[in-house]
Amino acid sequence: MNTVAPLDSVTSFLAEKHQLLIGGRWLPAASGESFAVENPARETVIAHVARGGSEDIDRAVRAARAAFEEGAWRRITPSERGQLLWKLADLIETRSEEFAQLETLDNGKPLAVARAADVALTVDHFRYYAGWATKIEGETIPITVPYTEARFLDFTLREPVGVIGQIIPWNFPLLMAAWKLGAALACGNCVVLKPAEQTPLSALLLGQLTCEVGFPDGVVNIVTGFGDAGAALAAHDGVDKVAFTGSTEVGHEIVKASAGNLKRVSLELGGKSPCIVLDDADIELAAEGVAGAIFFNHGQCCCAGSRIFAGPKVREELTERVVEIAKNTKLGDGFDPETAMGPLVSGEQYDRVCNYIGSGEEQGAKLLVGGRQRPRGLDRGYFVSPTIFSEVRSDMSIVREEIFGPVVVIQPFEDPEEVVAKGNDTAYGLAASVWTRDVSKAHKIAAGLRAGTVWINCHNIFDAAAPFGGYKQSGYGREMGRHALDLYTQVKNVIVNLT
Repeated sequence: MNTVAPLDSVTSFLAEKHQLLIGGRWLPAASGESFAVENPARETVIAHVARGGSEDIDRAVRAARAAFEEGAWRRITPSERGQLLWKLADLIETRSEEFAQLETLDNGKPLAVARAADVALTVDHFRYYAGWATKIEGETIPITVPYTEARFLDFTLREPVGVIGQIIPWNFPLLMAAWKLGAALACGNCVVLKPAEQTPLSALLLGQLTCEVGFPDGVVNIVTGFGDAGAALAAHDGVDKVAFTGSTEVGHEIVKASAGNLKRVSLELGGKSPCIVLDDADIELAAEGVAGAIFFNHGQCCCAGSRIFAGPKVREELTERVVEIAKNTKLGDGFDPETAMGPLVSGEQYDRVCNYIGSGEEQGAKLLVGGRQRPRGLDRGYFVSPTIFSEVRSDMSIVREEIFGPVVVIQPFEDPEEVVAKGNDTAYGLAASVWTRDVSKAHKIAAGLRAGTVWINCHNIFDAAAPFGGYKQSGYGREMGRHALDLYTQVKNVIVNLT
């Protein structure tokens, strides 16, 4: 196996004493505890990280509050905020290979994917919001007050919300940090970021770079830890808004925790996204596209295309092609250049996905490829082969519930009118894709689908300018694009008597 060797700088970083970033200082957890970080491809410990808890969250929130209300951050101009974000993007780009290798070691994804998707999109994201920092504007409103002859000037200001608690998942650790931080900082907020305990390393390196670039103390705080730290952040009365990306189950708890001080909430949650392939689709394009929709990032995507709906004329050939792609997908260590799919992120996730595969078999679904058995030649690591089921019922767990792994069901439909209802038959509404040569049908189906993003003849296409978020139990609020600015600003109306 001709694997890529980790950079010396990466090896040195892993050996560091990883602490919490609070108020511009690197501090141990109040408890003195730490936890192990694992490489899921080899099931080996690669680093130890401070285990933050509620006391550390409180310290970080107070540091963020002081920075927001009293620190230099309030005096920095929008142009200077944009320059800091741009410099951060430049520094990430300079150290892109380090970030890519950390993502592969921490998450398991192929190094080529980490380079081309995670890191490149992160750099672009920070640059995009660097440009927005000087363009967050108010408006003037011509008002007429019928009970007086006085004249007034009415204008609005868009101001930062304040202290933001941000909780990010483990599937795209660096990129999800960028999604959260970019818009929040461009708008002038201060942040307490809580990375997933499975993948904290790239966030910690990012924290080092925010200090190096020159963000004032307390503007960016990073507390690594487990669910208790996230719960404390969501419930803290000193937090003005919480932004969460993760499971729908935890999203419900975030909303409950926010009730204490009625903090603002935005949620990007789970999905069960349909890929609808019409009879007139380009079959080669569609087969490659729907396979990528579910197998990209090991199926660990909130918008993964985990339900394929195939028209009667293409069903057999589409199924054969997708099964063949699954069989030929090379699993392995992400540092092997030939690897197309790495392991799942953890033993817990491995057990979850295998249990879903088992439930599909037990409930009578037909297993076409994959399954629970360990892939040949991989004696360790949390590897699950690309798995495809057919002959499923709508009440099966593998059809209704988010698996978050490389598992897909193929279902039939007879006409486009029918498939919209089938695509919408889920508690989720994050994304969908439609595969057809007929522009009219594509637009009609896209209009009928209750999903925050509908891709046509593609899937998993992202850009910093394109808003992303869900309908129904996939959450609310939009990340990326100008729409994300609404999450991190509030409007103040000012009325001046001109008489």
